[in-house]
Amino acid sequence: MSHQDRERIMPHHSAFELIRTQEISSLGIQAQEYRHRQTGAQHFHLKTDYDENVFLVALRTIPTDSTGVAHILEHTVLCGSEKYPVRDPFFTMIRRSLNTFMNAFTSSDWTAYPFASENRKDFFNLLDVYLDAVFFSNLNELDFKQEGHRLEFENAQDASSALQYKGVVFNEMKGAMSSATQKLWRLFTRHLWDESTYHHNSGGEPVDITDLSYEQLKEFYRVHYHPSNAIFMTFGNIPVEELQQKIHDQALSRFEPLGKTLRVMPEPVRSAPRSVVEKYAVEEGDLDNKTHVLVGWMLGDSANLFEQMEAHLISNLLLDNSASPLRKALEQSDLGVSPSPLCGLETSNREMAFVCGLEGSNPDQAEAVEQLILDTLKKVADEGVPQEQLEAVLHQLEFSQREIGGDSYPYGLQLILGCLPAAVHDGDALADLDIDPILTKLRENITQPAYIPDLIHKLFLNNYHRTRLVMEPDAQLAAAQDNAEREKLDAISASLSDEQKQQLVEQARLLEERQAQQDDPAILPKVTLEDVPADIHHLEPKISTPQWSHYQAGSNGISYVQVVCKVPELTEAELQLVPTLTTLLTELGTSGQSYLDVQGLQARYTGGLNAWMGYRSALDSCAKVTGHFVLSGKALDRNVSHLEDLMMEHLQNPRFDELDRIYELISQIRTRKEQSITGNGHALAMGAASASWSLGGRLNLMLNGLESIQYIKRMHDGLADEAGRESLSQQLVQLHRKLLSTEKQVLTIADHDLDVARWQPMLAGSPGVELNAGQFEHTNTAWMTNTQVNFCAKAYPTVAPDHPDNPVFTILAGILRNHYLHSAIREKGGAYGGGASHDSSNGVFRFYSYRDPRLKGTLDDFDKSLQWFVETEVTYDMFEEALLGVISSMDKPASPSGEAKSEFYNRLYGRTPEQRRQYREQLLSVSLEDLKRVTEQYLLNQPASTAVITQSSQQSQISELGLTVLKI
Repeated sequence: MSHQDRERIMPHHSAFELIRTQEISSLGIQAQEYRHRQTGAQHFHLKTDYDENVFLVALRTIPTDSTGVAHILEHTVLCGSEKYPVRDPFFTMIRRSLNTFMNAFTSSDWTAYPFASENRKDFFNLLDVYLDAVFFSNLNELDFKQEGHRLEFENAQDASSALQYKGVVFNEMKGAMSSATQKLWRLFTRHLWDESTYHHNSGGEPVDITDLSYEQLKEFYRVHYHPSNAIFMTFGNIPVEELQQKIHDQALSRFEPLGKTLRVMPEPVRSAPRSVVEKYAVEEGDLDNKTHVLVGWMLGDSANLFEQMEAHLISNLLLDNSASPLRKALEQSDLGVSPSPLCGLETSNREMAFVCGLEGSNPDQAEAVEQLILDTLKKVADEGVPQEQLEAVLHQLEFSQREIGGDSYPYGLQLILGCLPAAVHDGDALADLDIDPILTKLRENITQPAYIPDLIHKLFLNNYHRTRLVMEPDAQLAAAQDNAEREKLDAISASLSDEQKQQLVEQARLLEERQAQQDDPAILPKVTLEDVPADIHHLEPKISTPQWSHYQAGSNGISYVQVVCKVPELTEAELQLVPTLTTLLTELGTSGQSYLDVQGLQARYTGGLNAWMGYRSALDSCAKVTGHFVLSGKALDRNVSHLEDLMMEHLQNPRFDELDRIYELISQIRTRKEQSITGNGHALAMGAASASWSLGGRLNLMLNGLESIQYIKRMHDGLADEAGRESLSQQLVQLHRKLLSTEKQVLTIADHDLDVARWQPMLAGSPGVELNAGQFEHTNTAWMTNTQVNFCAKAYPTVAPDHPDNPVFTILAGILRNHYLHSAIREKGGAYGGGASHDSSNGVFRFYSYRDPRLKGTLDDFDKSLQWFVETEVTYDMFEEALLGVISSMDKPASPSGEAKSEFYNRLYGRTPEQRRQYREQLLSVSLEDLKRVTEQYLLNQPASTAVITQSSQQSQISELGLTVLKI
């Protein structure tokens, strides 16, 4: 079809030129590429029948330093614009919307602003605000100081008090760089790339963020936030001409071409490997076995899709599972505890990078780690790999192409983010959506004996752009960094004239005034309760019996199978062991096969197997909980029988005698849990505070929370000798036998009928039990770890799920978050985030903060928010915004398989469609008087539990607060 014919057939706005269209049958979409005639802006539209429409605008943002200019700009852009000159349109729109997703991202060389909604009116409201924010931002200097960094006295109006750095991004990046994994990645990219933007930290290094000036921020915006440098991506069933009309009229029509091209320049290829040593901060203690050794190569251009897929092929071949040669060598090595969490292929930058290594090593073992990696690669090149292993890798690539997501991010946004890097780097973005032709070519290539060896030599053995990074622990580094910052601030303070000090005092006063500014929210568009769907959406099972539930869903040729076992009566020790068992179960061998054999079979025939224990409170009491042990798997339809074979083997014949394998896995579990703290600290703190008030909360702390980290550390320490491993093996055997002794049922999901007759003989068993708790009492704890920021939480008991007051707390949390806590904790306090939420299933009202520079001040703000609420006049608009947020969260769509799973487990735990409808009706009938009543009855001046995650330098505040100190 000629270009002119396509132009006639595909309706679109005249300001845009149609470049091409492509049908992608495996995804059920038609991909369209356009170019804006006047500015050159690109527009990719994914036409589909989905009701959830997605929008994203991305700008190429290419920092030349580590001041975090792109990251701080992302925050500041969302603080008011030409058409919407309110102080905080982004967070205000979150609560005036039925969005299914709203956010902004800063990557290494692009910044993106995405949102999604199923409501057409809401979608265009958000589009209006996003376009104005991105292209006509006000960039108020006080917003830059709030979001980025500023100097301020500890007592803002007292120039004799100590000088401090404050700022949301400043504290966010302090928190991010407290994570050893994030620190490792930033150090590695600094040393793999010398000249391009990837040498720098686009998020910002805390020590460099304070060098960024307001003028530099504005200039970066002027150059980078221009339509000529923009990529628009949309997904859904709204006609493309309507989208383009809005984009053109509101934004693009007002710009002329930028006159310059912004692109990341190629990194010069090095001719010799490099070895570097860096430090990272740890708490006082034994420094043995805490070194990270990372070896990585810069590969070719990520925009070359075929070369990218070859790199994926090799990366998966080497690292995909424990049977893969390089992962096997790393897991079985005694040079470290476990493979680095960074192992794998990075394709989002202009040049790809392949990384592998070990954590839990020591500095003197670095050379041996690198040699192990090189020897393994040479062995693969010399000996090759079995053909079935190559087929398994291609099977995994096919599976990932076919599976419909949407349970974490909207499905359309997942597709968009998958092809965005190609668009940023001038590759073929549409080709990234349809890899079937390349899979066909790769299937041909792997039949050639020299193909894999040649790739290994090309990508690794003959590629000397290689970096070995050794990151050593340093128990004095955190204190040295704190002292350096303090000395720098003291020097600045000493150099300030009286006039300059008063300018800082005045700046703090002006910022406080701006933060307290009451904008007219009516300036912004909104949806109302009239736009809320009248009924819940739910999926009826096609087959529903006590032993089998089958849901027919559009799964694109993938079948999902789960075996669900009622939890029997377990001791506390057995309960604590369940998460370990569920993690190990699908990673071990079965019957006469080793874990290596089984890992290979899983890769060849399935999309993955995993196990867990789920539990939920009874509707009438938070002191009663029902739990289930679940084994879950998924496979292409043609492989369902293989999937069931593997699941049955894992259920009936797991090899708990693989003692060395169990030790390897528990070592990995320990390191992953320890590394998760700073990225998930607010949830862990809330979990610790909530454990005082419900059985579900108590189980969460024990099985998934801070206590589980303590538990796995003790377990790991007890496995140093053979006797400890044998003892654990016997405990696992006994617990496994118990878990399988109860009644079971099967859940299946597919786009066709499935037969579960072969499961019938193993489904019978004894009835499960309902867990019951005794008395609850409040606790106040400080959990100590290595972090430069704090995570604070406070929790109050509320009511059972079916109590009529339950939905009242959920709306109250939204009002407190929107109208008090966001300002007090984030804007004024400088934390990256904070708010309130109601755990309606477990009957606990929680306050929280995330990456927070404060402790006592934040805990005080939690209390002040309740006092503010009972004393303030709550308006209907405040109430409606909070209610809209609750409804939006409840109605958020999932993938077809995710929707079926959610429906099954809701019914399993008594949350039937009728019960959920009743809850929705109760939400819609809540009154302003109800909100005041429950605040005074259940929260204000009532017993609460406090939990904070912090560091030893906060000891004086911990003592002042009377918190019990616990070491994670």
